[in-house]
Amino acid sequence: MAALLCCSSTKLLLPLSLNSNSLPLIISSSSISSNTHSTSFLSRVSFQPSKTSRINNNIRCQAQNSLDSTVYKGIYGPWSVDSTDVREVILYRSGLVTAAATFVIGGSTAFLPDDFFLTNVLNQNLDVFYALGAGGLGLSLFLIHIYVTEIKRTLQALWAIGVLGSIAASVRLAQPVGESLPQYVVDHSIAVWFIGPLFAALTGLVFKEGLCYGKLEAGILTFIIPSLLLGHLTGLMDDGLKLSLLGIWMVLFSIFAARKFTQPIKDDIGDKSVFIFNSLPEKEKKDLLEKLGQADLTQDID
Repeated sequence: MAALLCCSSTKLLLPLSLNSNSLPLIISSSSISSNTHSTSFLSRVSFQPSKTSRINNNIRCQAQNSLDSTVYKGIYGPWSVDSTDVREVILYRSGLVTAAATFVIGGSTAFLPDDFFLTNVLNQNLDVFYALGAGGLGLSLFLIHIYVTEIKRTLQALWAIGVLGSIAASVRLAQPVGESLPQYVVDHSIAVWFIGPLFAALTGLVFKEGLCYGKLEAGILTFIIPSLLLGHLTGLMDDGLKLSLLGIWMVLFSIFAARKFTQPIKDDIGDKSVFIFNSLPEKEKKDLLEKLGQADLTQDID
């Protein structure tokens, strides 16, 4: 159950008994944004002790200014997709595409012939690809929608530690011997300790995606990523097995990133009413829960 709390699309976070026939809550579409910290959320909430048809009409009126006219039922009220949501989701997915593309480009050097003209060009720019990929991952982790804030902050902290470790390893270890950071990690397995947290953050992201959306490639990546890094760090894997796992990682990461754009925008948004509720002060949360409970009771009586 705790794991399901992190999924932005899960339907199991139901602290109240709210159903489509007794929904008493009307929320202005402009007030619901996953990154908006409203201090007057309660003032935007109105409770209608009228019949269901009148409530539905009001909901449609509230959603007229949203980008998507579809109104979704949230735990704390209805919500719609707006332009800010679309922009954030596109940036989130673009970050994943950047991370996947740069990883595949950089990783391809392990499979290209040494005398191939493109191999030398790629090897000279491995640090650039690594930096772009890390930046893309960071963007996605900044915009990712996870209900449990502590989990999101943990992934972001791992990413930050991994970035700092990567910079330290590059400046203090790789550059003095004239190597790129990725090549140095390949040649010196101990360097995995420096970059490991960044890839731990990536593992957490794909685990979340696999858990929430049931994506097979994400589930497999959850095991492939740490297995390859730990196998390289400990020396328990031979080069053939490491190359096989790297190839599988490249293919699955590409599929994972590409398939993100086949999902509806709302999937990556989650229930916006949960995010706005979580941003409220404790007093306002308590007041809102009391009002929701009273309104729900009124509807049951009607």
